Amino acid sequence: MEATAVSVGKAVLDGVVGYAKSAAAEEVALQLGVDHDVGFIADELEMMQSFLMTADEERDQNKVLNTWVKQVRNVAYNVEDSLVDFEVHAEREKPPLMGCIPRNPCDRRRIAIEVKELKAKVEEVSSRNLRYRLIKDAATGSKPGSTGVEHGNIGDASGLFDINGAWRSAMEQDKPKVDLGRLVLSDVVDLQVVAVWGTSGDLGKTFEICKVFDVPDVKSKFGCRAWVRLMHQFDSNEFLQSLVRQFCMNFSQDKEVSLAQEGKTVGTNVLLKMEKMGKRELVHEYDAQVSSNRYLIVVDGISKIDEWHCIKSYFPDKKNGSRIVVTTQQVDIASLCPEQPYQVSELRHLSSDQVLYLFHNKVEKAEMGYGMPISKSAPVTTTDPSSSAVTSSEIQGEGVRQPNVADGGNIVYTTSTVARKIYRSKTVIPDGCWAINRETEVGRPTDSHHAKVISVWGMGGIGKTTLLRSVYRSQQLSGWKRAWATVLRPFNRDTLLRNLALQLIEEGPTGAGEKKNIATMRSLELASELSILFGKQNCLIVLDDLSSIDEWNSMKDILAKSRRIIATAREKFVAKHCSDDDQNIYSLKGLEDDVALDLFKNKVFKDASSFDLHPSMLELAKLILKKCDGLPLAISTIGSYLANKPKNALEWRKLNDSLTAELEINPELKMINTALMRSYDGLPYHLKACFLYLSVFPEDHIIRRSHVVKRWIAEGFSREIQHMTAVQVGNKYFDELLDRSMTLTLEGEYGDSCQLHDLIREICVAKAREDNLVVILEEGCSLGGTQGAIRHLVISSNWKRDRDVIQRMLDLSHIRSLTVFGEWRSFFISNKMRFLRVLDLEHTVGLRDHHLYQIMALLHLRYLSLRGCVNILKLPDSLANLRQLQTLDVRNTYIWKLPVTVTSLQKLQKLE
Repeated sequence: MEATAVSVGKAVLDGVVGYAKSAAAEEVALQLGVDHDVGFIADELEMMQSFLMTADEERDQNKVLNTWVKQVRNVAYNVEDSLVDFEVHAEREKPPLMGCIPRNPCDRRRIAIEVKELKAKVEEVSSRNLRYRLIKDAATGSKPGSTGVEHGNIGDASGLFDINGAWRSAMEQDKPKVDLGRLVLSDVVDLQVVAVWGTSGDLGKTFEICKVFDVPDVKSKFGCRAWVRLMHQFDSNEFLQSLVRQFCMNFSQDKEVSLAQEGKTVGTNVLLKMEKMGKRELVHEYDAQVSSNRYLIVVDGISKIDEWHCIKSYFPDKKNGSRIVVTTQQVDIASLCPEQPYQVSELRHLSSDQVLYLFHNKVEKAEMGYGMPISKSAPVTTTDPSSSAVTSSEIQGEGVRQPNVADGGNIVYTTSTVARKIYRSKTVIPDGCWAINRETEVGRPTDSHHAKVISVWGMGGIGKTTLLRSVYRSQQLSGWKRAWATVLRPFNRDTLLRNLALQLIEEGPTGAGEKKNIATMRSLELASELSILFGKQNCLIVLDDLSSIDEWNSMKDILAKSRRIIATAREKFVAKHCSDDDQNIYSLKGLEDDVALDLFKNKVFKDASSFDLHPSMLELAKLILKKCDGLPLAISTIGSYLANKPKNALEWRKLNDSLTAELEINPELKMINTALMRSYDGLPYHLKACFLYLSVFPEDHIIRRSHVVKRWIAEGFSREIQHMTAVQVGNKYFDELLDRSMTLTLEGEYGDSCQLHDLIREICVAKAREDNLVVILEEGCSLGGTQGAIRHLVISSNWKRDRDVIQRMLDLSHIRSLTVFGEWRSFFISNKMRFLRVLDLEHTVGLRDHHLYQIMALLHLRYLSLRGCVNILKLPDSLANLRQLQTLDVRNTYIWKLPVTVTSLQKLQKLE
């Protein structure tokens, strides 16, 4: 499900449902004679609220469903605006004898009409669910959109990723062509995965694969061939049945003549054989086929990365040259299927705007053209199932060479100065390089019967996985059993246990003479086998990318007897829960500027880190690195991308100016956004709404805790719950964003503040920009796609003050907040902003006393900051109009006396 629409919609509904069911709303509705209508609206919105929570949990990608979610959110906004507006006017005109109902007949009539209109809107958006069958049927368990909506999943990939003609032209020039047949028939002994993706959806992919799949050379080389099309949610049993059926068909073709004499066909024989197989026999048959034959598998139509991780676990790497070809309509999935680092090559240019690309393991340039042989790779000498291949020639001398820990997830062994510098840098790991210092400790047995757990946490792309691989491969653990498991989504404990058991336990005959087959074991059997092994041998377990304490709790008792466990997480609270001892919890930070520059040069110039850049190039490199903000994954990926480009200032400037767009549409750089987006996707809905709200602050802005928490409260993101005040809840949200590495802690002179990492902010701004949630007016901004009412408007200091944009081009009828940086203009405030809740004019230049009379007409205003506006000398008596005001910040102004009317502001909580 689209996170922006769901998260913000859920946050809005939290407030509107609460108010719609409040005593104040009931009293207004009763006296106006619209109580049944308001009750209906409240009940419908409560159902929508439950739906959005379910949609967020299921992560549904149906396009029609996403559209409906956005409509639900917009209706919720409008309902909340109107209901609160009733309350505001009622309080303003409260008569002594008539309760809280407006005395003016026109207002009474207007309110009643608006309630009727709201009811009609809610009924209409609800009826769309019935027409399109969007919400899952709780009774039958059927998926939403099981009929006509199914086509909503089939879209044009080029439209999804906004691939424009200029980028396609660059791809055509820069990407060499590769023959899919030569990748499949190459002499590389390792299991190779090739992903096929096109700029026009499925067009042409099937034809290109068929040309390879059915050629005689391929048939003779691969004893097992199968082609599986994923039409719906992945089902392991159906998947295995399809594979075994096709394997048996291929195997039976050489017996076709004899079968024909018996009056049977090949297909009939296979079907009869399949019908007799139980699940255990099916697994045995599959295991026998893939273990004794070289296989070629085509998996067509992967739509989720979790599907791929599950599917890949079925295919062992027997070092016999087996191949897997996958197709997908999503470029980010295509980039994650091959082993990292991957390479993007053009397969076929279908037309001016239709191109097929291959994502595959890197090969030398001389080996990539049509008709060029692909060299044979050396045998792999590593026990790490999750890492890139490392050849035996790369491990020499005593111990393991220093790994480049900042290589964005790809371990690169080198003896260069820059690698040693990065490995020992305290900016990567505080308190020295724990990976070196702890290798002996990790390998040292303990008398304790319980595992010692070491946990490492930090934001995505900071190098947690890469750093741990050096420990995992350490020669000091040569006598240990080791297993590495990446925690997949959705979490499945049995799958994780089976993965560990396959790495640790050798299959063989049992005491009863039966073969021990891990693939067919049940959970209790797996746990028992692992427990027996842990009691006999020293074992190191690595659990990579835990996302919740529940995941750890489900595993810790089973793994308790292993000698060492290392867990990685993106959230601090998960890391602390895993390790009882704070000394075994390590937080990874970004690289310092000099180390980041060395890594960048090392990647761009192929280990020539001592190369001195021209001053103009050095300045551009620093600009690019500033956006990377010490993130190793980003530095390494961008450096590798520029290594294949002309090394001149024009090329680097072009990348720097368009880096945000390139991260979204360029397959070679999109993995950066993919890694960071996982952190965003892992946020609960309430934190997503709070995080997206941070996009109102400009780049490098120091975000004070008290400042943003008070704004969250005014917007309704932070509300009083149970025994916690709204302030306590807001502070909790602030701490959670810090602990989840979504914001960066600032210390020292900045006090209790935070900042957004530049690349994280790009994601924040991009997601908040969707559906006009936040519109930022700044230099070079485009308003071409801005349609409908916007909710939050930011005016940057570098934006030209264009009156027409404010008054004619933007729909401000439902704006919730206005934030101004730089110079003030009187036309920033208009009578269209009747629902404005937050007006943040902190340090605005040119704001004077007479401008405040416009502001005093904003009846819904809850937060007003004039902090640092040095030309403000006094507040008008009309301040009393702001009866909803909760926070008034006038620090660092020249106001020395407040008007007496401030005492009428009964909801005022903070006067600073």
